[in-house]
Amino acid sequence: MTERKSKMGKAIGIDLGTTNSCVAVVEGGKPVIIPNEKGNRITPSVVAFSKDGERLVGEAAMRQAITNSERTISSVKRHMGTDWRKDIDGKYFSPQEISAMILRKLKADAEGYLGEAVTDAVITVPAYFNDIQRQATKDAGRIAGLNVMRIINEPTSAALAYGLNNGMPQKVMVYDLGGGTFDVSIIEIGEGVIEVLATNGDNHLGGDDFDERITNLLVDEIRKQYQIDIRKDFAAYQRVKEAAEQAKKELSSSENSYITLPYLTQVHGGTINFEYTLTRKVFNDMTRDLVERTAIPVRNALIDAGIAASELGRVLLVGGSTRIPAVQDKVRELTGITPSQNINPDECVAQGAAVQADTLSGGAITLYGGSSILLLDVTPLSLSIETVGGVATRLVERNTTLPVHYSKVFTTAAPYQRSVEIHVLQGERPMAKDNKTIGKFRLNGIKSAPAGVPQIEVTFDIDTNGILKVSAKDLDTGKEQSIIITDNGRMSDAEIDQAIRDAEQYASQDVIRRQAIDITYEANKCLSRAEMALSKIKKELPKEEKKQIRNDITDLRKLLIKVKPDKMTESDVSSVRNAINQLKSSSANACRIAGIDTESL
Repeated sequence: MTERKSKMGKAIGIDLGTTNSCVAVVEGGKPVIIPNEKGNRITPSVVAFSKDGERLVGEAAMRQAITNSERTISSVKRHMGTDWRKDIDGKYFSPQEISAMILRKLKADAEGYLGEAVTDAVITVPAYFNDIQRQATKDAGRIAGLNVMRIINEPTSAALAYGLNNGMPQKVMVYDLGGGTFDVSIIEIGEGVIEVLATNGDNHLGGDDFDERITNLLVDEIRKQYQIDIRKDFAAYQRVKEAAEQAKKELSSSENSYITLPYLTQVHGGTINFEYTLTRKVFNDMTRDLVERTAIPVRNALIDAGIAASELGRVLLVGGSTRIPAVQDKVRELTGITPSQNINPDECVAQGAAVQADTLSGGAITLYGGSSILLLDVTPLSLSIETVGGVATRLVERNTTLPVHYSKVFTTAAPYQRSVEIHVLQGERPMAKDNKTIGKFRLNGIKSAPAGVPQIEVTFDIDTNGILKVSAKDLDTGKEQSIIITDNGRMSDAEIDQAIRDAEQYASQDVIRRQAIDITYEANKCLSRAEMALSKIKKELPKEEKKQIRNDITDLRKLLIKVKPDKMTESDVSSVRNAINQLKSSSANACRIAGIDTESL
């Protein structure tokens, strides 16, 4: 099966960013950035609603933000895949709808530049977006009137743009610190193939957080000098936020930023003219923890890729926030490599998306050496379903190459079940309750049978966009049910990056809990076998042997009552295992005479 090719117009690539967005197209065999109607190569990802109902996007929205801050929306990307809504005159706008307004603006700019209609596009997302967020992005494209040919990861897109002009197979790290998200990907560039080996990140870390630190500093300084809380004055607070962002940018090339805000507000009849000098040292000190938060994802990505930093050929910096000198210093510290300066961190993602759009629409653009382009991306987090005992049974491991088709046969846990609930999870923890529910559905019409008899095949399909479809089928009756994960069950921004951190923090605790579930399940199976054997045989066993089996059954049952799975220690697990082994030994002869397989039930 092939992608639908556009019947008219060129396919474009869109970097839908938290702070700024960018659009590109392939012309003359090269990706070209499309300027907006103001002639700028990037467009602020800002939407505003004027008092008379006009919708403003980009620079126009930015210009009026100070006087209309409550009706101006920025950084909406951080809300993608959530139930966040913005109330404007009684109408509640979703993140998809706001994002669609930005996409529609980019589409119009592309049509103005190309002089023809544009319908097909490739849109990029952070590598750590889950499938709910990816679907939300795809829906935003549809709302904007675009046929979204593919959703691809931002670091992969950047590597694609880099790989066009760099003529040797190599492994590269893409360190992508944008306005709202941080991703790191290890990518291998070969002859015609760009393969993602591993990805990691922090879905709630970006330039906005650095801006917020400066903003808070300025707010506190104004409170000290003038005894007022500037946050209560929307227009003044907006000016402070804009000054904070500008100061951050200045400190990337200068040791000091002189902040001046004349006529900021009035208090007790007097006018406040605020001035403050922020040094790079103070800025670095108050944002050191933000920079440090990028270290763990970098190390984890290298571990998951199975390579050392010394094996990297290049480190590519993507996203405007990588211009911060302290960030560049951290990258050098972590990798021992001076980051490459031959790609534009604001534009390379859109360029790579344009290359992929051109490829999908039948274009002839190639990697070095004339090779056609094949992208092999990965899924960022593991996918599981809940099974007996609350265990998260993984079907797809994180960093599995896309697309994915994987099936596994399960059975019923209770006798004569006519339906089962398929509980789909995303995350790295071994227990279902510690992961994020991203969907549930029920398979009805299962043939009535004892526990363990029905054969239910669960299939996970993840397409090249990273969007998941889960299906379940009763292999006896042929009944089938499926779900595309687009409902409101989702991981929030904070929950995604917490998933792997929790897995690491509680690794040893999780091992014990998983062992406790397994050993309890084994104990109950052993008890069932022994009790069934005793009920089947009457006079074939000596009294002393029967008595020993009954005593061992009693001991194991008492132990299970005494220590619950969620409270078991390593010592408890060992005690239960010893009791199981004792019962297995004493009941082995009885099971043999009764014709009970020791591995059954």
